[in-house]
Amino acid sequence: MNIKEIVFPLLVFFFAYSGLALSVSEPKNVPLLPHAADDSFSVGYIQMKSAENCSYLVAISTSCSSPKITTDEISIVFGDAQGNQVYAERLGDRISKTFEQCSSDTFQIDGECTSEICFAYLRRSGSKTNGWKPESVKIYTYNTDPVTFNFNTSIPNDKWYGYNFCQVPPPPSPPHPPSPPTPSSSHPLYTLNCLIYAVLGLVLTQIWM
Repeated sequence: MNIKEIVFPLLVFFFAYSGLALSVSEPKNVPLLPHAADDSFSVGYIQMKSAENCSYLVAISTSCSSPKITTDEISIVFGDAQGNQVYAERLGDRISKTFEQCSSDTFQIDGECTSEICFAYLRRSGSKTNGWKPESVKIYTYNTDPVTFNFNTSIPNDKWYGYNFCQVPPPPSPPHPPSPPTPSSSHPLYTLNCLIYAVLGLVLTQIWM
């Protein structure tokens, strides 16, 4: 058998396998879902009014699967990665019929001037079961495009619940470079790769001799 008849199938298998290994090893991005705020999260409940404050329009849509009316008290907090927060408690009231099923309510909220808004949490206080269910929150800012946070889920009672897309600063570099990962634990395909390279090397050596 001609040596080329051996090499060609091996090369085809190698490149096909390499593509498969790449597709298996690449992580897939998973969209972040609304979640309860971390225990370390704190809210600046005292919002001092000053000439440097900024105004925001916040449109809160209520899900069509939410109760027809609600007596829950709804609060919101949002802000940027620099720690600037805008907080508003007990939005709306029963008389104005806010947060009714399939409705959208808009509020003007004054607070600290922020850069790009990267987190938003809602909090409801009231019904233990069958509470108010938000659809989305859209925040119109004074200096950036509006940002939308989609919920469409029930939120727990008396907990801050929502999103935090703020970039977390990377941890400081370790004093010594970390040890390379062992092939058996971090690269399960390492051994087979080595075997393919060894076979190809042996075949190519026979060609050149």
